[in-house]
Amino acid sequence: SRIRRVLLTLRDTLQTSFNSLGLCRLYPRRPSYEPDKFIPSSLLSTTCPTAPPEITNSDILPPPYPFPNMTVYRLMSWMNSGSNKKSVVEVNRLVEDVMLAEDFELKHFENFSVRNSLRELDNDTNRREVEFPDDWIQADVTIKIPTKSKEDDAKPFSVTGFHFRPLIEVIRSAFTDIQANAFHLSPFKRMWKDPLDNHEERLFDELYTSDSWLDAQDEVQKLPREPGCKLERVVASLMFFSDATHLANFGTAKAWPLYMYFGNLTKYARAAPKSGACHLVGFLPSLPDKVKDILSSLPRISKSGMAALHTHCRRELFHACWDILLDEDFLHAYRHGIVLRCADGVLRRIFPRIFTYSADYPEKVLIATIKDMGKCPCPRCLTPKSLFPSLGLLQDMRSRMNNLRVYVSTNVIRAREYIYKSGITVDGLKVEELLGAEGSWVPVLNVFAEKLGAFGLDPFKMLVVDFMHECELGTWKAVFTHLIRILYSLPGGNNLVAVLDARFRQVPTFSSGVIRTFTNNTSEMKRLAARDFEDILQCAIPVFEGLFPDTHDMVVQSLLFRFAQWHALAKLRIHSESSLGFLKETFKILSKQLRKFRDFTCAAFEAVELPKEKAARQRRFAQRATARPNDSSSEFKGTRVKTFNLSTYKFHAMGDYVQTIKLFGTTDSFTTQIGELAHRALKAFYPLTSKLDTPGQLAKHERRRRILRRVAEAGGVSASINQSPVDCPPALYKGHHFISSNRNDPVSLFEFLREYDDDPATKDHILYRLTKLDVSHCDRTFSAEERNAVIIPNNTVYSIKTVQIYYTTYDMRREYDTINPRTSADLMVLSGEVSPSHPYWYARVLGIYHMETWLDGPGVSRTEKQHLEVLHVRWLAPLISSDYQSGMQRARLPKLAFVEESDYDAFGFLDPGQVVRGCHLIPAFVSGRGITSLRHGKSLARAKDELDDWEEYYVGIFADRDMFLRYTDLGVGH
Repeated sequence: SRIRRVLLTLRDTLQTSFNSLGLCRLYPRRPSYEPDKFIPSSLLSTTCPTAPPEITNSDILPPPYPFPNMTVYRLMSWMNSGSNKKSVVEVNRLVEDVMLAEDFELKHFENFSVRNSLRELDNDTNRREVEFPDDWIQADVTIKIPTKSKEDDAKPFSVTGFHFRPLIEVIRSAFTDIQANAFHLSPFKRMWKDPLDNHEERLFDELYTSDSWLDAQDEVQKLPREPGCKLERVVASLMFFSDATHLANFGTAKAWPLYMYFGNLTKYARAAPKSGACHLVGFLPSLPDKVKDILSSLPRISKSGMAALHTHCRRELFHACWDILLDEDFLHAYRHGIVLRCADGVLRRIFPRIFTYSADYPEKVLIATIKDMGKCPCPRCLTPKSLFPSLGLLQDMRSRMNNLRVYVSTNVIRAREYIYKSGITVDGLKVEELLGAEGSWVPVLNVFAEKLGAFGLDPFKMLVVDFMHECELGTWKAVFTHLIRILYSLPGGNNLVAVLDARFRQVPTFSSGVIRTFTNNTSEMKRLAARDFEDILQCAIPVFEGLFPDTHDMVVQSLLFRFAQWHALAKLRIHSESSLGFLKETFKILSKQLRKFRDFTCAAFEAVELPKEKAARQRRFAQRATARPNDSSSEFKGTRVKTFNLSTYKFHAMGDYVQTIKLFGTTDSFTTQIGELAHRALKAFYPLTSKLDTPGQLAKHERRRRILRRVAEAGGVSASINQSPVDCPPALYKGHHFISSNRNDPVSLFEFLREYDDDPATKDHILYRLTKLDVSHCDRTFSAEERNAVIIPNNTVYSIKTVQIYYTTYDMRREYDTINPRTSADLMVLSGEVSPSHPYWYARVLGIYHMETWLDGPGVSRTEKQHLEVLHVRWLAPLISSDYQSGMQRARLPKLAFVEESDYDAFGFLDPGQVVRGCHLIPAFVSGRGITSLRHGKSLARAKDELDDWEEYYVGIFADRDMFLRYTDLGVGH
């Protein structure tokens, strides 16, 4: 009988203990290096050899390299850093960092020339040259243009000016950079123990805690070892972003930068534009206009054929550029790894792996080699466009999972033979039948699949969802736009839209730029960025309320709530298994609500294009008429009917978020917003160029900054990168709140009490605090003798403008809200009820005070003098009735109203230590203004010049993700 061989794999796993926040790490393999100091050094693996002395990093010379002295070095460093527009801050930096430096010497400026110094920086004319292997290279890219002829070969066409940096050299440099100290080399699962019931859940946040990295690490460990190599094998996680951008507000200057980030670094550092985590590795060239001369010279080519061939050439150029980037060195390293010395001085074999490629949809189809909005427009699956309206249904979810894209290399090669050898056009019938029937493929070789597919790279899975373009500027913008169209179609539509704009202008701001003022007419959507559409979504529910007929108003309110709920969950910076399940269920409910909106509300009205849409259409027609004077087509003069369309890729992509988060971490790790922020540096460089060979000059400016940063690090000038904020204590203020102790604004207590009819609440509150009673249960009545025992020197308290409330966010970061009675005055405290029907109480701050006080009198034990801080507040009460019930199940916001002035508890004093955080209260516009809670007239309880109040308010629970999770039980850091 045959003897079976059993392979037993032993792993040295490590699970850390749970910290104070209930977090621990589960390492499948014991790490040898851990940058956050989360693990004691005694628990780290010690099996890796250290680097011998002769293996060192690139010898970077310290300052003043490459200049003759420190004075010139400091001036040139100032010139090549900071803003390109030298503001007051920049001039202060010039004085402090350059002129007041100890090594600053005026005589060093003798015969000084900026141009000569820049040449020294670019070319090192003093012969002290230091090798920078990751410097820029310029190459020509050649593509082949098919001639539509069997006899003639394809015409080669060269595109000049492809500027790039070798990827392997960038990886080498990154691992010798100071930021390598913060690289995570070993993936792990982050676990959380719920303090309420002690159940454990896995958390998803960083790329190095995701399933894809854990799988990649397993795959790397299974590779055959290199001869004689016993080094530890780790993964260098590569994340790419590319997006064409305009470099100036006016003109046509554009660039198409390619950025590379290392997922080994925490996303909080990668998302900071000035962290140095962004590696600009290339400028992808666009197809020049002169290619049209060649295309037009081809025999028997129609306008549509020329357009199809032009698109084909553009695709070929993109993949030809990536063919250069994925060179032999990169492929060798992808398969065999490269030996590098890491930040701890240990040699390891590093295997580069591409995890994500973030891009907008037009670029995704370029990368995936599929048609733009073809029959199967999704770059990740083969779900046909006809199934897109089945969003969230079982049929849709099965199609996503069972019909994942798989590259059809054989068919593509055959189609290219038809084109290049048989003379068939790129959009010919044979090519369409071979590629377009299922998959919407195009006859372009996918260089990612051809070169890296054998090593396990899935070129379609790496095309992650794009939250900014696909949701905020995509699906939500589409819903909001159609809501405006329906408003216009209603009787008195113009007035309704004017009311909508007026309501948006009355929405208060919140926190430091979280919700900003809506100044312009929001309905016109002029120059709105993604964050503006996010603000609109977060505030839309009260603004739209009551503008539609009653039956449709309920549908719209539910749709807005579910969309804001899905938006908040999809954008979380840390997910648990429970929150991912909540996101999945929310998506199903939202999908159902979108279909109801389409089939019921949209079908009831004939919506037409907005005035701005009509004007844009007329401009486009005028431009075409100018460009094609012989075109006899006539323009439609009227207003076109518009329908709500669910059959788009952007709506379809909403179903991929749960799986993507499990694979690659939360969406903030790979959002295209990170790449958009990186564009700022290029746009700062552009005014410094001569506008000729723009990519080359931008590359030169990037090189200058990079060299100066490395020289500064070699001289010990730069500080090390911050530790991971998830696992390390924050650097912000450690207390709960901060109120200034200045005495610039004294207030007489007698005058203050006179304003409130000698209300004894002030001394009652002080008695609670000084006698250490529970101030959250103010159910005791004090006698006159006890109140007289309260001593306040000179009967004076001191007014302060603001208070900062510090809190721990759901993702374990330290943040604060600034409470200002004039601008952001609303706050929330935990409910003091034994069985609360709502978890919080709400108040509006009327004043912020501090005082010195103590107790001294007959029948009262004397206390030591204490410094007390108090908030004078006006209370709001939740409105809970059979007519209106709020909550996630009912898809309605909590509703509040001011406590009536006749109630003893309408006004009071609050210990700042009780405040949870600031909150965003939005007027319930449909309820109007009135004097139900406070008599008509000016009052300290009202804003300046106001004579009445909004009757009711909604709590803006979607103001930010932390606020939203405070109304669920999913906040890990709460």
